[in-house]
Amino acid sequence: MSIHEHLPPPARRELKEVGWTKGLELAKVARRDGQEFDCATWLHRAHSMPKDQFKQEVERRESEPWEIIYFKLYKTQIPIVEQAIETAALMVGTDKSRGCCLEMICADFLAGANLDNEDPTVLLQSVSRFFKFLPGDQRQAFLHEVTAKAS
Repeated sequence: MSIHEHLPPPARRELKEVGWTKGLELAKVARRDGQEFDCATWLHRAHSMPKDQFKQEVERRESEPWEIIYFKLYKTQIPIVEQAIETAALMVGTDKSRGCCLEMICADFLAGANLDNEDPTVLLQSVSRFFKFLPGDQRQAFLHEVTAKAS
C-alpha cells in the first residue's frame, strides 16, 4: 500500500516538494483523520517545519486529544489577537501551532492574574507550561538559572 492512497489530491501533487519523509507523516494524519483531514493546514506545516519538528508535531497530535473551539472576534480585535499570537511564536522560537501560542498567552495571563490571589499552584502550572515550549538549550539555561538562584 503506497502513501498516495491515503492522501487527498492536493497533498499528492505536493508530495515531491515536501519530501517522502514528511509525506509518510502526512499519510499517518490523513489515515487517522479521514474525512476531517485538514489538508491545507498540514501541507503548510510540512512546508514550513523542519523534518524532525514536523514528525514531533504529528506524534504529539496522535497522542493528545483535541477539539476545535470557535468564538467570535470583531474585526477591530483581529490585529491584536494576531499580533499576540505572532509575538508568542517569536518568543518560543519555533513554528508552534497557533493553539500552542494561544495556550502560552493564556498561561502568562493566568500567572500574572493569580499573583494577587497568592495562589502559587496556578503560577507553578503556568511556569511548567512555559518550560515545555522552550527549545532544549533554553531549557538547560533555565534550569541552570533556577538551580543557581535556589542555592
